[in-house]
Amino acid sequence: MNYRHAFHAGNFADVVKHTVLVRIIDYLKRKEKAFRVIDTHAGTGLYDLSREEAQRTGEWRDGIARLVTTKIEGEAASLFRPLLDSVLAVNQGNEVTRYPGSPLLVRHLLRRQDRLTAIELHPQDVAALKTLFAGDHQVRVIELDGWLALGAHVPPKEKRGLVLVDPPFEKSGEFERLVDGLKRAYRRWPGGIYALWYPIKDRAAVAAFRQALKESGVPDILDISLEIRPPSPEPRLDGTGMLVVNPPYVLGRELEILLPVLARTLGERGASRFSLTQLTGEAPVSP
Repeated sequence: MNYRHAFHAGNFADVVKHTVLVRIIDYLKRKEKAFRVIDTHAGTGLYDLSREEAQRTGEWRDGIARLVTTKIEGEAASLFRPLLDSVLAVNQGNEVTRYPGSPLLVRHLLRRQDRLTAIELHPQDVAALKTLFAGDHQVRVIELDGWLALGAHVPPKEKRGLVLVDPPFEKSGEFERLVDGLKRAYRRWPGGIYALWYPIKDRAAVAAFRQALKESGVPDILDISLEIRPPSPEPRLDGTGMLVVNPPYVLGRELEILLPVLARTLGERGASRFSLTQLTGEAPVSP
């Protein structure tokens, strides 16, 4: 299940993932108090869609390129605007030739009091991140296994914010690591918001993953999924999922507006479908 991101930057999975990410950050900005975003698998931060890796797959053409050129009206347009503005900020005009990874996208949305911790293990990617954010006092780049960060870097000193876990799925066992990592982090910081990305490719593995989350003991897990086509005969990335723990109270309503637009825009020949499922209930309130 290799998901080396340079080949897939800006694809439909990125669009869905970053739509959710932006809406969470927009909610955090409603309060003046500072927050921190911890990106555990940060990648390089910026992807050149003209390079051989992106051109080989061309997945961004059916992802961000479609969204940028689609006429979106009403409330959906205002909800998508921060994402589209962030993408266009690294491009010239409306032509998309570069795509911001999650750390650069987050950085574009931060206020002066907010902070980003970008964590990456791959040496070349870490070097690219450090170059990208050189001299930026609001961003800390750390060379570290992202799974270790879930134990070592939560809670942040701000005691408010988001942990984004977006593993590359280059190795087997990533679903199990997601569940274990979430449980470990939640024990240390139960008040944080967690957003975890996963691919919809092996349907049996996804079903087992969701069941493990239901049995994890972690409350208030919202499961967001979008499939752009029916299951393929051979395993391929047919859909994308995001889990949000402690989701903002407005997120479900916003996604009810945004997911139909994403399904129409990104789906193949009208075969897309989406879902919003509350996997676990909210934590009981102490008397």
